Amino acid sequence: MIQRLRTLYNEKVIQQLMTELEYTNFHQIPKIEKIQINRCLGLAASNNNILKKSIQEFTSITGQKPLITRSKKSIAGFKIRDNMDLGLTVTLRGEKMYAFLDKLINLTLPQIRDFRGLSSKGFDKKGNFNLGILEQLIFPEINYEDIDQTKGLDINIVTTAQTKSEGKALLTALGFPFNN
Repeated sequence: MIQRLRTLYNEKVIQQLMTELEYTNFHQIPKIEKIQINRCLGLAASNNNILKKSIQEFTSITGQKPLITRSKKSIAGFKIRDNMDLGLTVTLRGEKMYAFLDKLINLTLPQIRDFRGLSSKGFDKKGNFNLGILEQLIFPEINYEDIDQTKGLDINIVTTAQTKSEGKALLTALGFPFNN
């Protein structure tokens, strides 16, 4: 099943970026490589129930089972032991990536209260976009009754763009609502 956002990219966005950014070669056009979604649970990850609930939330939001991130070394000041569970991460590519992106743009972001658009300050110098979401309740798959505690997550959209302006042009053409 080909995603709607992928066909939009292939049919309209490529031509729009070729003229807008004045590229001479088709391979210069930036595209989205992957989307990484992370959540740090900290010491709460040692509680098995919280970890299982977060895994279920990530699986329902992304359609893919998350990887549990663990500490690499012990840090006594933070009460962290070696190889202790600390968070979750998911890397989306291909059709799942476009499905998540379509859901994020058209369903999730409009559900944020008093949403006036995304800030352009989330771009790094290579054109990748970073976005933080404060609570998981804005996703349509999450039930309000199933939530014990609201937790946020970080979304990193990795592109092949070389500058901030190329990355912003790509995401704007795909339908991201930027406010500036």
